Amino acid sequence: MVRTVEEGHRPVAGFFLSSLAWFFVAALGGLILAFAMVAPDLPLYRNVPWLMFGRVRPMHTNMMIFGFVGSALLGAMYYIVPRLVRAPLFSPEAGRIAVWAWNITVASGTVLLGFGYSQSREYAEWVWPVDILLLFVLAITFYNLLRTVVSGREKLLYVSVWYAFGALVFTFFIYFFGNAVWNPSTGAITGMADGILAWFYGHGIVGLFLTPLAIGISYYVMPIVCRGPLFSHTLSLVGFWTILMFYPHIGTHHLLQTPAPTWLKVVAITGSMGMLIPVATVLVNIWLSIKGRLGYIHDDLGGKFVFAGLVWYLVVCLQGPFQSLPSVQRITHLTNWVVAHSHIAVLGFSGFIALGAVYFLLPRITGRPLYSRKLVDIQYWLLLTGLTGFFIVLTMAGLIQGSGWRWGRVVYNILPELHVYWIYRLGFGVMIAAGAAIGLYNVAMSLRQAREEEQGL
Repeated sequence: MVRTVEEGHRPVAGFFLSSLAWFFVAALGGLILAFAMVAPDLPLYRNVPWLMFGRVRPMHTNMMIFGFVGSALLGAMYYIVPRLVRAPLFSPEAGRIAVWAWNITVASGTVLLGFGYSQSREYAEWVWPVDILLLFVLAITFYNLLRTVVSGREKLLYVSVWYAFGALVFTFFIYFFGNAVWNPSTGAITGMADGILAWFYGHGIVGLFLTPLAIGISYYVMPIVCRGPLFSHTLSLVGFWTILMFYPHIGTHHLLQTPAPTWLKVVAITGSMGMLIPVATVLVNIWLSIKGRLGYIHDDLGGKFVFAGLVWYLVVCLQGPFQSLPSVQRITHLTNWVVAHSHIAVLGFSGFIALGAVYFLLPRITGRPLYSRKLVDIQYWLLLTGLTGFFIVLTMAGLIQGSGWRWGRVVYNILPELHVYWIYRLGFGVMIAAGAAIGLYNVAMSLRQAREEEQGL
């Protein structure tokens, strides 16, 4: 008997389909940006206001963070939390409201940015009404999952549940303060304090929204894929508490070249180095859980994506503390190096794990296989090859920029040397966009087939 998408799983399916749709649109935005770097005078977008680099760039980043990765990670938690506490989702209706409100948030924020309405703060460009809508979704999701936990039969909470609630609580508050929601006219405060606040938010939205949810999913998926228990629950909780202890105050490491207080810079650098502790606990714990069972990962589509995401997590978290050092920032800051770093954080680490959650959970909520395993494999290699190449060429471009500036070369002198790297970047971006298109088609067809079987067609 074919099991169709149950009522409690419909929010999960809604978030997953939204995620792949936003991934495709955001990737197209990224391609426009890449074209603009290679051919800034192309008539296609020249003098078109909503296609200008300064507007498309925040549209692209917000769609990637909240639309693509955020949707998939939240959707996964709507499945994982009820399953771990052995209770149905408290309110599927509230879950569906969350899906619609989340998509209205991303869509309205994107359209308004296209019309030029922006708070002009990195990753916090959306204007005040959009901020309120996003906070509403976080609150209703927290309430829905909390009531699910309270009604559950499992009283010992697995670490993935801890990470889910940690992410929801911290994201609500860093979003509220980072967007200065109490000051809707500007979405900001004044002076140096605003710069510090902006990077408290800008770094936190990756580290306290995407990271805990992605790690929570990894702790759920990998033991199941490898058919063995988690190596250590104690180690997982050490990682949970240390990430909450170190991450909130490290954003100032983006401001080492500014008049920010020296003591705050020292705290930020120290905390950045301290982040090696939670990273090590997560990776060691998962590695010891899957040791000797890697063959299972190769056979599982979702597990393969999650494993790749964890490898990217290792790379990005080795790079992060390293580049927080002042001596390194003198070469890398404000260059393409940072662009490469942010892409492996959002698309490589949390994005791959988000896709892994989709492909791991979709067959479980529909009760039938994915539409095409081959398309998932093609998408995997397109994204892996595209992102790896993207990371390498932009890192090289960043070192050329940074060392050139270091030795007194002017921007106009360096730009011609960077052009060839931006052409390569465009090529690798095409691969990423193609992977996003394939993923959207595959997930849409998987859900369509499940619906047709439900209706007996």
